[in-house]
Amino acid sequence: QVQLVESGGGLVQPGGSLRLTCTASGFTFSNYAMSWYRQAPGKEREFVASTGSLGISTNSAESVRGRFTISRNNARSTVYLQMNSLKPEDTAVYYCHVAQFSTWGQGTQVTVSS
Repeated sequence: QVQLVESGGGLVQPGGSLRLTCTASGFTFSNYAMSWYRQAPGKEREFVASTGSLGISTNSAESVRGRFTISRNNARSTVYLQMNSLKPEDTAVYYCHVAQFSTWGQGTQVTVSS
C-alpha cells in the first residue's frame, strides 16, 4: 500500500533553516508528481510546493516563494523541502502528498520560535 513518511521537522529560530524529507513506498515513485502541504493550528491544510515526476518543473505558494525549495531523488523515492529564512508563520505540521492517492503520512512538526 502507499506509504509516505515525513521527517526532519523541529524547533528553529526565526531566520533559521530546516530540510524536510519524505520517503515514499508502495507505488512507482518516479511516475508521479509530489507535493508538500502544511496545516497550522486552527487552519485548513494548504499547499506549499510541488514538483513534477522528473523534478524539472516546480511550483510553490506565494507565501514561501524564494525561501523554500522542493526537490526529489527518484532513485531513493524521496522528496525534500529545503526551508530557509523561516518565519513564525511557517509553524505547522508539514505533509507530503501524491494527488492520485488519498494517503497522507503522519506529518512532521515545524515550529519557528525564539
